[in-house]
Amino acid sequence: MVPEKRKLMVAGVALAAMVALPGCAPAGLDNTADYGNAAEPAAADVAATPGAEATGGAVDPNAADPASTAEPAPGDTGSEVADDLVTTSLTGTSVPRMGKVVEDQDGFVMYRFDDDGDDPAKSNCNGDCAKVWPPALTNDGKPTLKGVDQKLVGTVTRADGTKQLTLKGWPLYRYVGDKKPHQWKGQNVNGKWFVITPTGTKNLTCLPKISKPVAPPADASGGDSGAGGSGSDYSY
Repeated sequence: MVPEKRKLMVAGVALAAMVALPGCAPAGLDNTADYGNAAEPAAADVAATPGAEATGGAVDPNAADPASTAEPAPGDTGSEVADDLVTTSLTGTSVPRMGKVVEDQDGFVMYRFDDDGDDPAKSNCNGDCAKVWPPALTNDGKPTLKGVDQKLVGTVTRADGTKQLTLKGWPLYRYVGDKKPHQWKGQNVNGKWFVITPTGTKNLTCLPKISKPVAPPADASGGDSGAGGSGSDYSY
């Protein structure tokens, strides 16, 4: 009986230690040491928090077959966008606490939106939503890839005619609330936005409490005084 009790005590202490880990900071906390500030090589093993099994290559029932990734209809070239707005590369890597992520050429983490579609691919983030969640735009649909399977990468034509990169059917976005590369403050915003893994699944390794998105950035005319703020009532 004593050895059995000892095992239970050890297990309880281990569980308590995992719960006490500061890995899932609230989305508004500016603690870069614990909130995704330094990228690690893709091959590095990142200590997983409870729930990590959800992203370890698991099949997402909502994810489309790679073959179903939407492409523009023949002859539809979409609207060209300026070079400085184009997402030129996608890199599968790992960051502390969160684990597997996809980053753009500037090291910013990519997200997927539950209100979008993946079969066929469709973006439902337009207007102010796209100011808070800038889409990963492309002109040729051929970003440089590292740690991401080219078969999973496609494009979708947005409402304004521009083309957006998709990963396993899911349109890709950045979050303006991420002020530095490798941050992931957009995780679980409105319970609809999630860090995307290199296989197109949601990364649920670290799931902070549901938070509200930041307000849309102010335009050149200064029309929005809430730029960069948090706790907005926007639905996206």
